[in-house]
Amino acid sequence: MADETRSVVNEEDLNQLKERMKLIVSADPSQYHNDYSLRRYLRAFKTVNNAFQAIIKTNKWRVEYGVNELSENKEIIEKYSNKARVLRHRDIIGRPIIYIPAKNHSSSDRNIDELTKFIVYCLEDASKKCFEEVIDNLCIVFDLNGFTLSCMDYQVLKNLIWLLSRHYPERLGVCLVTNAPAFFSGCWTVIKQWLDENTASKVVFVNSEMDLCQYLIPDILPDDM
Repeated sequence: MADETRSVVNEEDLNQLKERMKLIVSADPSQYHNDYSLRRYLRAFKTVNNAFQAIIKTNKWRVEYGVNELSENKEIIEKYSNKARVLRHRDIIGRPIIYIPAKNHSSSDRNIDELTKFIVYCLEDASKKCFEEVIDNLCIVFDLNGFTLSCMDYQVLKNLIWLLSRHYPERLGVCLVTNAPAFFSGCWTVIKQWLDENTASKVVFVNSEMDLCQYLIPDILPDDM
């Protein structure tokens, strides 16, 4: 099934962006972005110039942050392994799934820098699993079963939103929020203010297993976290 959520990118804009990219790729081949990546930046940043500048910033950030080396940091990966997992299975249209059991998080028991690195590691791992010819975005599942206010961490969410908007543009396909308690509506009121209209429209509150089945097979969600 093709990804029907992807908006059309002007081919002339894409060609212009590819021409501009040739200049930096010829100097440093590691700066290469394929057509799917360039299209995502154009959809997110609207103009060729804005997309090009955003790519330059992302490339610089990836080097300075050591993104390609994060998979070698076994200590952080193991320390935060109960916070999120990239699942072996996909959602019903083929998106890789990042599963986040919120009950395992405490804002008073984490190192924000380490946890942000773990988030980037998960985003990288999930992105690499995309079948880009068919669908190039992700499904993120926030499971709020057992969630309490001590689990609420606004700074971590701000970091995730920033990463998705600046360095993983248009990678989010859908964000499913399952088992949300009634009091979470107050948290959502705060969080929604940080999202642009497009991103907010991708957040779906799932209230039943039947609703969840529209997006994925419930049995694929882990019960060991």
